[in-house]
Amino acid sequence: MKQQAMENIPSSYQKYTGRKIFIILLCALFVLVLSVYAINAGSAGTTLKEVLTTLLNRSDNRLSIIVWNIRLPRILSAIVAGVGLSIAGCVMQSILRNPLASPFTIGISQGAAFGAAMAIIAFGAGSARNSASESIIINNPYMVVIFAFLGAMSSTIVILMLSSIFRVTPEAMILTGVALSSLFSAATMLLQYFADDVKVASVVFWTFGDIGRASWRDLLIMTIIILAGFVYFMFNRWNYNALNSGEETAKGLGVDVERIRLIGMFIASLISAVTVSFLGIIGFIGLAGPHIMRRLIGGDHRFLIPASGVIGGLLLLGSDTIGRTVIAPIVLPVGAITSLFGAPLFLYLLSRRLNR
Repeated sequence: MKQQAMENIPSSYQKYTGRKIFIILLCALFVLVLSVYAINAGSAGTTLKEVLTTLLNRSDNRLSIIVWNIRLPRILSAIVAGVGLSIAGCVMQSILRNPLASPFTIGISQGAAFGAAMAIIAFGAGSARNSASESIIINNPYMVVIFAFLGAMSSTIVILMLSSIFRVTPEAMILTGVALSSLFSAATMLLQYFADDVKVASVVFWTFGDIGRASWRDLLIMTIIILAGFVYFMFNRWNYNALNSGEETAKGLGVDVERIRLIGMFIASLISAVTVSFLGIIGFIGLAGPHIMRRLIGGDHRFLIPASGVIGGLLLLGSDTIGRTVIAPIVLPVGAITSLFGAPLFLYLLSRRLNR
């Protein structure tokens, strides 16, 4: 009987992993289908056949500009940024042992936004277009990323100090994130006070979050950094699983908790900084994505990290598509759409934790 039970383990384990892989692949299929719809949606009046012909480089110049220079970079940037924000939130929730943690809720995105605004306004890393309704053109993306990273790391250092040294509760950590968000928002407003009118209008629009401003160059930088972060997170997936059982248990299993936490927050902050510096503040993707997939496939980080990335790309692409089409030709900022749907989820998660 014991031998029979051992023979049944592989099949049950295959079902265990097969279901998770199926859900991940199904979400990836949804991303593909939504991408096809998004690349065809818009006020230009294109058809799916015309879009496919353009992708094969067999169309007129007008369609090539619409598809290759406007829609395709926007769609790919939404997917890549959604993947990055969601895996960053997934790892933060694990290493901080806080289900409410994400780049947006603990002030990292706001810190990165302040750093990026400092680079654009004070150090001339960006310039305004002729139309006041347009956002800032990033002339020096490397400077913006560096300043945004420094702003994000300032929030990260405070959070790590409170988590490691003072052992604050998860609720207090979120309140700290609210305080840091207010601090950086006030600092950003002071920068705008000393800027000219055009840059003030541009920075305000920039902080809303806008996928449409991304270029192929921006997409390449984001993809390289997010892909490198994803590889590192997957390499440490077993360490994150050990952390789910508590710090003492993880240390007993040989995990260097302090190093894992420091490097993990460092990379998550870098991913957030890069995303914010190019696209502005996009809230709640890093909170919603991991929680949705944790409900569907559980907390095993071997599957949760890639699953969070896929659902994050789907959520951000879906939000951007809604913003482009709901009252077309007016395009709503994607940051407003994600906050509109993410805020109720945050309140729900907070109320559940307080009830416990």
